[in-house]
Amino acid sequence: MATEIERKFLVKDESWRSCADSGQVIRQGYLAGSERGSVRVRISGDRASLNIKSATLGIRRLEFDYPVPLHDAEQLLEQLCEKPLIEKIRYRVPFGDHEWEVDVFGGPNEGLVLAEIELSDESDSFLLPGWVGKEVSHDPRYYNTCLVSHPYCEWCDSPG
Repeated sequence: MATEIERKFLVKDESWRSCADSGQVIRQGYLAGSERGSVRVRISGDRASLNIKSATLGIRRLEFDYPVPLHDAEQLLEQLCEKPLIEKIRYRVPFGDHEWEVDVFGGPNEGLVLAEIELSDESDSFLLPGWVGKEVSHDPRYYNTCLVSHPYCEWCDSPG
């Protein structure tokens, strides 16, 4: 059984860019979603995967990831996934003893920038970079599955 422990934060400025890699374009879509979990297709560079994740609110969730042929993933995204697709560029940013992932969203979620850190245990300590803002790990609006049906451009209130 695979478990993901991930914390998610808003990004408050651009200072992370000076330490980031060149970024990876990601396109992803959802084939199915329920109160129990979601099934996602993702293309990241020249690799594609099928991902199954529990819908548990919080930082610990079950997650299973399987490689799929790139051509199959492209067809799934175009023909079977809910629209709009999630479009983002993911940057890896080392800080302290961890590597952060910063997602800069495009399309209907343009303007949204999130930082995530994966941990081995829920009690792991880590340093917060100065560019990290409010934690949104427990706010379902920031889950990619929610960003499909309620894109950031449609939010009436300010983030956080």
